[in-house]
Amino acid sequence: MKTSLGKPLHRLTEKQKKKLFFIEALRTRYKVDYDKVQPIPFIKDRVYCVDKVYVEGGLEFMPTEHVTRGSGSWERLESYKSVFSDQRIQTVRRIFEGEPGYGKTTFTLQLAYDWCHRVEGSPMQDVEVLIILRMRQLSGIRSIYRAIEVYPLGSDPRVRDADIAAIIRESKSAVVILDGYDEYPDQHSRRETDVQRILKLDLFENTPVILTTRYLPDYLAPITKKVRLTGFDEIARDEYIRKAVVGEDKIALSIIKARLKENPVLEDLCQVPLIFVMFAHIAYENQDFQNFKSVTEFFRYMIRCFHEHLKNKSKELNTVRYSIDENEHAALDKLAFLAISQENQQITWSLEGMCEQLGQDFYETYLSLGIFVEEEVGSYNSCMEVEVRFYHKLFCEWYAAHRIVHILSQLGRSVSLEKLFRHMKPEDVHYVYRFACGLNRDVGSSIIQYLSGPRGTFQFRIICILEQSGDVKGTLGDLRILCSGTVIIKRSDSRLLQRSTVQLLDIAATRGIIVSSLHLDQCFVKFDDTDACIVFKSGLRLTNLKTVKVMRVTGRVRETDCDSKGIEVTREELLGLCQTCETLKEIRFEGREYLLPLSVPVEMIPPALKTRNIMVSYDDRRGTIHQLNWHDGQWQTTTSEPALRIPHEELDQQWALEELARLSTDRIPVSCIHLDRCFSKFDVTNACIVLTSGLRVTNLTTVKVLNVG
Repeated sequence: MKTSLGKPLHRLTEKQKKKLFFIEALRTRYKVDYDKVQPIPFIKDRVYCVDKVYVEGGLEFMPTEHVTRGSGSWERLESYKSVFSDQRIQTVRRIFEGEPGYGKTTFTLQLAYDWCHRVEGSPMQDVEVLIILRMRQLSGIRSIYRAIEVYPLGSDPRVRDADIAAIIRESKSAVVILDGYDEYPDQHSRRETDVQRILKLDLFENTPVILTTRYLPDYLAPITKKVRLTGFDEIARDEYIRKAVVGEDKIALSIIKARLKENPVLEDLCQVPLIFVMFAHIAYENQDFQNFKSVTEFFRYMIRCFHEHLKNKSKELNTVRYSIDENEHAALDKLAFLAISQENQQITWSLEGMCEQLGQDFYETYLSLGIFVEEEVGSYNSCMEVEVRFYHKLFCEWYAAHRIVHILSQLGRSVSLEKLFRHMKPEDVHYVYRFACGLNRDVGSSIIQYLSGPRGTFQFRIICILEQSGDVKGTLGDLRILCSGTVIIKRSDSRLLQRSTVQLLDIAATRGIIVSSLHLDQCFVKFDDTDACIVFKSGLRLTNLKTVKVMRVTGRVRETDCDSKGIEVTREELLGLCQTCETLKEIRFEGREYLLPLSVPVEMIPPALKTRNIMVSYDDRRGTIHQLNWHDGQWQTTTSEPALRIPHEELDQQWALEELARLSTDRIPVSCIHLDRCFSKFDVTNACIVLTSGLRVTNLTTVKVLNVG
């Protein structure tokens, strides 16, 4: 009988036998992982093979030259199956980036399943060797070969480091997947590790490597291609409900979808696959499913469902009685807070250490709840050990938020929020901030005020304000402050982030709060005159524009960045937009993506618009500005050198720097750059300005005047 290497076992050389054992050991290890997917952690007896529940979310990729800058346009990737075949992302280094709960690990499990079963059409179909490593397990292991020996193989003496290196090197095709770089304990190690060498292309130079992460590493090879997981749209959500929850039961499907529509705040949160999966199962299982105003309310309800399920099971004969108070978890709160508040976040614990900190009964209860997960991993002494982690990092952030609320409630103003959040960047643990704001309104106000400083961003403060209670009735003062600056909605923002901003603008209009400036960056599709709203590329709609004073609509700059036909803005759309915005003083379109009408017939222009004399202009980013004359409907052309303001907020700084880079690339003179409370120093060695945020201004060759404010 032939082996998977194409020869009978007795004809294999010792090297080939080692390779055969190595591949079969990997298949065995991966099968254990992909066969135990638990969509909802507290239902232990409902375990699936990943292929039975995996549903593809959205995928987008960015051209190589823009990966490290964070600029450029995203393009749609049709399927994970085209990861290796799509010519646009042909490379040996690919990064799959996604927010918590967006399915990065599930994606790797599906690839493992495809490889083990040689699924036709999969990128793994013809791969001879697939290596998958969980980055959280690699603490202190500098050698990638040692990591493979310890974890997937369990330190089996038949295959050693040198054997693994030879197998990978001599394989017809090999792929390495490093899952969860954001959880890698040694990512900031001063001593170079093999992982760092791989990312810089100093190791596995010709071997395709996929890295999954929440954020980009500091070091990347220039050839790296970046793919972004964008979550579930309505089609993906429906597919999951049918595939894993209700089957062909159309009535049950419609009930779950109705419950989602009854909870508008969850409709966008359910773009996050992890949250949607739990929502779908809980909505199906629980008849008393309620309406929620925030993700905090939903998470609180979900945790309660976990406890209720365990309580009900404990009432059965010959079962361990449920004996803890679900509201008493101070020790767990402290453990979770300490885990994420240190410079190198703790992801796993030893079984003994966890039990010692929490108590045996408490630990076993939370293990039964599904909030904790045990993993058997290899060790240096070739013995298997049990490590414990949270089912998902969101649960760690949930309990850490309780600890933050306790600290700030007890100690109040005597606590330095700067020190408290020193190692908790909002972009890394943003649910901690959101949960804390939702758990306690007073604490939330303190956190929102803290986020008004350099550590926060405009959009993130919006989310935290809305998280307090699902509305902003008690925070109109904060709302006025936010609206006094520039409100930015970017195409690269998550759908939830866009929706939160839209909610803010709607509330501002309802309360008569003027929005000084609204900037729509690469997200505007059209103005729907029927519904008097702006439609975004994400499909969201901005319906209440009454109090917007200045609107700036920027599109992609170069012809290569734009769709071949561009986006046409009709006469009707332009006039409808101006009429809908009752306080509008100026609207400016920028970039060659938008095609405005050649003229507007005078008879189409309402008298009120002529009286208001709104400044309507179009800047083609070549130094030419076209301004609409309301009296004859024609465009007046002028030449102008643009000026730029770099504000003190880091998010706005990033956009300004991208804009400066575009102008520099197109060799367009910049009349003036104004640094608004953000100048730190001038780096003579690198000929650049260093901002207080740490960002650098490098494209200064076309700048005429520099104003440091």
